[in-house]
Amino acid sequence: MQGMATFELYRRSTIGNCLTETLDELVSSGAVSPELAIQVLLQFDKSMTEALEMQVKSKVNVKGHLHTYRFCDNVWTFILTDATFKSEEIQETLGKVKIVACDSKLLQPQQP
Repeated sequence: MQGMATFELYRRSTIGNCLTETLDELVSSGAVSPELAIQVLLQFDKSMTEALEMQVKSKVNVKGHLHTYRFCDNVWTFILTDATFKSEEIQETLGKVKIVACDSKLLQPQQP
């Protein structure tokens, strides 16, 4: 996956927020340099993208009421209410959920 672009949206996940906060504390205390913290975040972006692409094989059906949608900078954002997520193993209904979707073709290496 070398040379491939990544999305930074995983940084806003729970684990991404925790990583960012920890790196901020380490930079503030002088334990790591800001440059190293940036490299760690870039590696996190690459690792999350690769893990989701290669290791996640589950499929989920989603039904709900579309409250809001937006398409900006090749990113779709959907807000659903009373959303039901159903897989082979489980079904879960949530009152409100936000789905952010990006075009995976944007992750392909650019051709010279």
